Amino acid sequence: MSIPAQASGAPDAEPDGPEGRLRRFATIWSRAIFPSTATSLTRAEFEQHLLPLARGLSDILHERPFDAAPAGEVGAALVAAHCTDPDALSSTLGVIDSYLVLYCGGNGSTAPAPEDLRARCARMQHALAGGFTEALRQRTLAEQEAIARSALAARSEAEQALHATEARFRAVFKDAAIGIGIADLDGNVLEVNDTLTRMFGGLDNHVRSHKVNEWVHPEDSPHVWKYYDELVRGEREHYRVEKPYYRNDGTVLWTNLTVSLLRDAEGNPQYQLALMEDTTERRLLNLRLRYEATHDALTGLPNRTLFFERLEKALCADEGSRFGLCYLDLDGFKAINDSLGHASGDRLLVEVADRLQSCATAPGEMVARLGGDEFVALTTGPETEKEVAELACRILNALGTPIRLEGRELTVRGSIGVVEGPAGERGAAEVLRSADITMYRAKGAGGNRFEFADAEADARAITRHGLTTALPAALERGEFFIEYQPLVHLGDGTVHGAEALVRWCHPQHGVLGPDRFIPLAEHTGLIVPLGRWVLEESVRQANFWQERHADGGPLRINVNLSPTQLHHPRLVAETVDVLERSGLDPGALCLEVTESALIGADDDLLKPLRQLAEMGVDIALDDFGTGYSNLANLRRLPVSVLKLDRSFTMGMQQHPADPVDLKIVEGIVSLAHSLDLAVTVEGVETGAQAEQLRKLGCDTAQGWYYARPGAPDRIHSLLLADAV
Repeated sequence: MSIPAQASGAPDAEPDGPEGRLRRFATIWSRAIFPSTATSLTRAEFEQHLLPLARGLSDILHERPFDAAPAGEVGAALVAAHCTDPDALSSTLGVIDSYLVLYCGGNGSTAPAPEDLRARCARMQHALAGGFTEALRQRTLAEQEAIARSALAARSEAEQALHATEARFRAVFKDAAIGIGIADLDGNVLEVNDTLTRMFGGLDNHVRSHKVNEWVHPEDSPHVWKYYDELVRGEREHYRVEKPYYRNDGTVLWTNLTVSLLRDAEGNPQYQLALMEDTTERRLLNLRLRYEATHDALTGLPNRTLFFERLEKALCADEGSRFGLCYLDLDGFKAINDSLGHASGDRLLVEVADRLQSCATAPGEMVARLGGDEFVALTTGPETEKEVAELACRILNALGTPIRLEGRELTVRGSIGVVEGPAGERGAAEVLRSADITMYRAKGAGGNRFEFADAEADARAITRHGLTTALPAALERGEFFIEYQPLVHLGDGTVHGAEALVRWCHPQHGVLGPDRFIPLAEHTGLIVPLGRWVLEESVRQANFWQERHADGGPLRINVNLSPTQLHHPRLVAETVDVLERSGLDPGALCLEVTESALIGADDDLLKPLRQLAEMGVDIALDDFGTGYSNLANLRRLPVSVLKLDRSFTMGMQQHPADPVDLKIVEGIVSLAHSLDLAVTVEGVETGAQAEQLRKLGCDTAQGWYYARPGAPDRIHSLLLADAV
């Protein structure tokens, strides 16, 4: 990252604008670290020096893709500006933690989410601290090692300069900010300075009583002692490693260790010089920042980042390894947030997290929170198919105990999607997607249960998602078309009209029936523009039939209305507009509404239908008999046609017909006619059905016995033929 220079003569920024907020951040930063800065600049000049660094931090915060590493250059720039006091680093990290997101986070539609910004900020602090300490270390090491070498070399100078050289060496050796030690090639410690003694606990004899090669620690990197052996043999001039030591009280000291070989005047190895920088606090800071970046702030559980690391490791395990994943989503959690507030919801999530942790205590098991009320549990081992099912059962049982919150007991339920299988076959993203899909399948089955992933179910869900996202463009590209199924008058066999049935000619999946995409259009709200298009096309086609085939009599057109369309405020206005522009008489249009959409309908919902009925538009109650509406309610509904569901006529396909079905249909027809309602029957597939329905008094029928849905020109052909 290159730190941008401050543009001269730039106009003052608006206080509330991005530049103004950036300048405010730079002001707060300069006030925090100026007292601990060794510089000849005034505070105002120092603030101007910090402004491009602040702008660099803001750019890193919003970079896509995000990379925190350039923040290290900001830390190095502070050292270059003589901000080398430790208080300058801690104050800088505090200012960034408290104010960077506040003043530079932005609020545009493209800005990252607040949680993402906080996570980025934490990683930037880590990188900046690393850059600061590395620059300070390089600067200190370069100065101290050069001075130490000069001091040791001075010992071999002429006798007359020995006293002055020794004095300079002692001054540097004693007062150095880093630990310095000198040992012979056998590892015997000859001299150490006060800083190194303090690093090891303050006891000089504790350091001098050891040989260098006795300071072994279990966390030593593999190459530490290999480098050491090469150095004392004269095969290496120096090496640098990160090495831990035990202090005299048993605690661990972490250091950046640089060891150099000192040679005599003839070039033979003579001493080894060690420079030690205490990095314990920095390591603890790194561990804290790492923890914050990989753990959920609310529950303390591993977050999405750490979970993906563990899952990828499990999926890349040796051949023969298996994994099991439980993807949990709480049922009805939104209602708890809405009724009790988000603070109560957070306390509930903490309790749930504690219970989940108690369920996954075996080796190879872990629990994480992905966000919101979504949690995951992972298990690994040779028999995960059994273990993951047991884990899912433990989770549901743990959630089954009511949670007491604000004086009331809440019963928490959850839906779990389970994915289990061998490692090495799928990636982490694919596994999590399958678990997510399966979880929604468990939720759709009633919740408070777990379901195992099914490849076919996953494929159907992915296909549904693809169809959902393709719907808007499909309407714009004209991929929808309409087929028409004749409505036949049972009395004389003439074609009474036709029902418009929309189809989707999908580029990959071919022709799709309405059952494949109408529910998706309902869910996304696209059913309103799609329904208007169907109405326009159907009315236009009906008008064409009447103009071109007047000799065959007027044909009515039936168009389906979805529940969402019934609630649309412009239903009446748009229907009137379509009829007026086409010139079709309102009496030639019949709008079909399912019985379930009108169950419990109030006057506000029925008002648009009454207005359309008063204009002359027929309203048909579709799928009659499949809901739970009271027959007496038919009097208050503005319908003129009942469409019997095909389930009533299934028993009429056999001979003799089921007498129970006959009695039911006969009763419905009698009731409908007493209310001046016409009766249409769906699903007529045999001549026996048609004849029986005619005897029972049904008015019109449709089904494959007469014709399957087809192109509009087939309607006129059927009109000229005998349909019975």
